[in-house]
Amino acid sequence: MTTLAPTLIESTLQPNITLVLVTVGLVAAGTALALDRSLVRVLLGMVLIGNGIAVLYLVVSGRAGRAPFVGEDPAAISDPLPQAMVLTAIVISLATIGFLLAMSYRLWQISGTDDVPDDAEDARIQRLAIEDQTSSTYDPSEESTTTSDELADGDGSPRRP
Repeated sequence: MTTLAPTLIESTLQPNITLVLVTVGLVAAGTALALDRSLVRVLLGMVLIGNGIAVLYLVVSGRAGRAPFVGEDPAAISDPLPQAMVLTAIVISLATIGFLLAMSYRLWQISGTDDVPDDAEDARIQRLAIEDQTSSTYDPSEESTTTSDELADGDGSPRRP
């Protein structure tokens, strides 16, 4: 058992620098694309991030080896857990890509563009906040259920109108 542990530790502590740089590049480029307002670029960003994560699992899985069968030498076989995690990452990224593809297709059908528009309600709330006004639907006679309003009185009791 003592001869097996140093071999496994050494194989996982010496990652392939090229694969690490590929992983960093894919995830960085994918993150930059995912922060865009165009859903097609977000879709491409998610593809790059998913592929970067799959390469990352290859990096952390250690050196390659034979298939893990019973009776094989444990030092010569590959670890099956990272392989299962790569398959899981592929399934998750495929589901995310399918959802984004359906959303971008629906947005294209409705608006003719793939840019996500600003939400009109968010813009109105932001304008009211800048002007320090309340919404037309605000009812000051209703009792608040939020902790911040209850603590504003200082005694911990809810405000009474």
